[in-house]
Amino acid sequence: MSISLDTFLHRLAAVRARIAQACADAGRNPAEVALLPVTKYHPAEVVALVAAAGLAAVGENRVQEAIAKQAQAGVKVRWELIGHLQSNKARLAARHFDRIQSVGSIRLLDALDREAAAAGRILPVLLQINAGNDPAKSGAEPGEAPALLEHALGRTSLRIEGLMTIAPLSDDPLVARRTFASLREIRDALAARFGRPLPELSMGMTGDLAQAIAEGSTMVRVGSALFGERTDPLPNG
Repeated sequence: MSISLDTFLHRLAAVRARIAQACADAGRNPAEVALLPVTKYHPAEVVALVAAAGLAAVGENRVQEAIAKQAQAGVKVRWELIGHLQSNKARLAARHFDRIQSVGSIRLLDALDREAAAAGRILPVLLQINAGNDPAKSGAEPGEAPALLEHALGRTSLRIEGLMTIAPLSDDPLVARRTFASLREIRDALAARFGRPLPELSMGMTGDLAQAIAEGSTMVRVGSALFGERTDPLPNG
C-alpha cells in the first residue's frame, strides 16, 4: 500500500533535517546536496507523492519495474537507474531513463552508447566504482577507473557527469566514511588527469548519508526513510 501525502511530507522533512545537520557538521551548504527518493519495490503511487512534494527525480533499481511505473504514475519526474544493469537491457534503459548511475564496465558503456545513438539522444551517466572493494557490490574496481573513464569519454552519445558508489554493509560507520572518501579521491585524481570535471558524487543512503555528506556527496539516495521498508518482490535480473 502507498503511504499518505502527509506521512510522506513528514518523513521528507525529517530527512531534509538530517541532510541539513550533516551539512552543518561538515561546513557545507545544504543546497549542494540533492535528495534522490528511491522508489524501488514501492507502488507507482509513491512517485506521485514525490512530484507533489516538488522533488524532481526518483531512483529505481530495475528496468522493467521502472517502465511499468512510468506508465502508471501519471506525473512528470526524471527517472534515474541506480541498480545493476545487464548489457542486454541497455536498449530499454537508454530509452526509458533520464540518467543511468550504475555504469561499471566498458561493455556496458559501449552498449549504452550504441543504444543512445540509435535513440537519437545524449544519455547522461555516472560511472559506478566499487570504492569499498566489496565483492558483494557491482562497479569497476578503483584501479580500473582511469581506463573506464578514458573509454567513456570517447563515447559520442554519452555524457559523463560523475561517479557513484555503494558502501559495504557494516555496523562500523568508518567503513562507509572510508568508502566515500575513496570515491572523492578517485574523482579528484580522474578530474586532474583527464582535465574533465566530474561534478556529481552520488553516494550515501538512509543509513550512511551523514558520512557521505562529510566526504563530499552531491546526491544521497534515500528510500526506506521516506517510504518505509519494502520486501523485494521480484527475482534478480
